[in-house]
Amino acid sequence: MNRLTAKFAELKKEGRAAFIPFVTGGDPDMETSLAILLALPAAGADIIELGMPFSDPMADGPAVQASSTRALKAGATLPRVLELVKKFRKKDARTPLVLMGYFNPIHAYGTARFARDVAAAGVDGLIAVDLPIEEDEVLRLPAAAQGVDLIRFVTPTTDEARLGRILEAASGYLYYVSVAGVTGTKTFTQADVAAAIARVRAATGLPVTVGFGIRTPDQAAAIARLADGVVVGSALVNKVAETAGQSPETVVQAVTELAAALAQATHKSAKVMA
Repeated sequence: MNRLTAKFAELKKEGRAAFIPFVTGGDPDMETSLAILLALPAAGADIIELGMPFSDPMADGPAVQASSTRALKAGATLPRVLELVKKFRKKDARTPLVLMGYFNPIHAYGTARFARDVAAAGVDGLIAVDLPIEEDEVLRLPAAAQGVDLIRFVTPTTDEARLGRILEAASGYLYYVSVAGVTGTKTFTQADVAAAIARVRAATGLPVTVGFGIRTPDQAAAIARLADGVVVGSALVNKVAETAGQSPETVVQAVTELAAALAQATHKSAKVMA
């Protein structure tokens, strides 16, 4: 049982949803990024999604695009993000960590080598945003051989036939994209998300998390009543942007204060509904 499976089993017993913050590796610089990572579990993060900076993040809105740009300008690379994970793991052996990004850098790195290196660094799951299920075995199989889950997406446009294909080799958890569009630019309707989660849960026992469009504690609370996990990214990386140029301590404080508010809303709401 890897850290992801164990965490969702633990949360299920507690009757609450996971709070899953997303931050970009190396944003605004490698040292501050590590400090943010290390502070997130104490702020209430149950699982962390760490972005691998990429120059053309097509699924991301302006906030996450800007975070990739900042990280790349600060010298972030895929090997340096893996070093970031290793440093995090020296301090935190418990919190599940998922790398999220695009396939081009992974392909350039070599998928078999990448799978070995992420596992050695202490990564528990992978999300390759632009790798369709018809082609994901190139990464899914070597990752599985290393005990690392490749997380698959379900979207508002996923029909029953495609949902079945998605579930055939899904592992770890499912990531439901709450809006049709890029990150951080639209919001969701609670009724639509509730119906979508019910449909997915009827077909699988895997945990279902929800992301894209969740920016406030109230929105996090609403999703926590429905899903197994609440993913927030754009709102957090915006805090990095807002404090750019200030001290690392100021950046970390801004991010973790918002994370703590989102985590509290997520955890409190789920407990009420359990």
